[in-house]
Amino acid sequence: MTAILKATPLVALAAILAACGGPQERDLASADRNYQNQLIERLIDAQPGDVIEIPEGVFAFDRSLSLTVDGVTLRGQGPERTILTFQDQVQGAEGLLVTASDFTIENLAIEDTVGDGLKINEGDNIIIRGVRVEWTAGPRTENGAYGIYPVQTTNVLIEDSIAIGASDAGIYVGQSRNVVIRRNRAERNVAGIEVENTIGADVYDNVATENTGGILVFNMPNLPQPGYQTRVYNNHVFANNTGNFGHAGTPVASIPAGSGIVVNSNDLVEIFDNDISDNRTANIIISSLHSTGYSSYSVQDDFDPFPEGIFIHGNRFTGGGDNPDGLDLQGLKLLVAGPLGRMPDVLWDGFHDAAKMVDGVMPDDLRICLDNGEAELVNADGPHDYAAPAITTDLHRCTLPRLPVIELASAQ
Repeated sequence: MTAILKATPLVALAAILAACGGPQERDLASADRNYQNQLIERLIDAQPGDVIEIPEGVFAFDRSLSLTVDGVTLRGQGPERTILTFQDQVQGAEGLLVTASDFTIENLAIEDTVGDGLKINEGDNIIIRGVRVEWTAGPRTENGAYGIYPVQTTNVLIEDSIAIGASDAGIYVGQSRNVVIRRNRAERNVAGIEVENTIGADVYDNVATENTGGILVFNMPNLPQPGYQTRVYNNHVFANNTGNFGHAGTPVASIPAGSGIVVNSNDLVEIFDNDISDNRTANIIISSLHSTGYSSYSVQDDFDPFPEGIFIHGNRFTGGGDNPDGLDLQGLKLLVAGPLGRMPDVLWDGFHDAAKMVDGVMPDDLRICLDNGEAELVNADGPHDYAAPAITTDLHRCTLPRLPVIELASAQ
């Protein structure tokens, strides 16, 4: 048995969707192609405090938009009424690239970009509200990687937004601090919602469905900061069983279809009060870098690959774990649950930092704790080549201190 987070290669998903009458790209016959230059000029000429209103309509763009001025609001008339389509894009890597602070974007849609939909880089005080980013032909490897994508940002609010069809993550926050992600919907992405190398995040009241993996809390090596302290609560994470259509060699390409909530190499993660159901590999997966199959990554000496201080409590689990993705995970299910059983709700790869143990026991604050009624945990025994997986729920019956609320002025 090999990696826990290692997806089975995807067959021709696009062909399957087409045969089944799946999603089709937007018809641009009536799109407004003249508004592009006007909006580009307004973004170039913007001054701090400007509110740029975009009218109702479908507007076609063949190149990226960019904004570099602090204190600007970009506002449409609603995500189904103001639509910026990049289906004919021939220039630029994103739909909209923002390198500015005190930025608000709301009430519009960005569709069919060549690369990322909305990228915000190195900004403070960011509000993304009522934004839809979608690749309208459905899940395809050719789609852009990220839908809503703030990176190296501080004080970020993403709310009431939708991300569909990203070949990496629909809603992704990376290398950031103080983040609230709430009341969003992520579907038919490889990763629905992903928090990566981020310090202090609250992820709540979201719906994640029909992704490969629903909600991911990751740490990756060779980035400026490690992430820790993420609360994932009151979300509905169900039926995330879409075949993995990520680009080969990327971290999300290793996510097995049927992953509900995945924590990888991250510390101080609290998962509670969620409705998690029908994720066919496992409803929750806890893993280290050692079981991910990221063989192309070199790892700096001070990177901590082990998930520690993970507290799972008060969730409502239904179904799931009945048809894991790939022969290795199918074999694991047979060993621990038999041919008619299902994987326990929590799957842990079993890797831990032996150097931190005291008298053979992990210190309380570094434990993986499960206080969730009848839910069980399976240790896949990764350190011993997955030779003796076992249900070890009783060893993880413990509690950890509750994590603090993320306070954002914009989220009040």
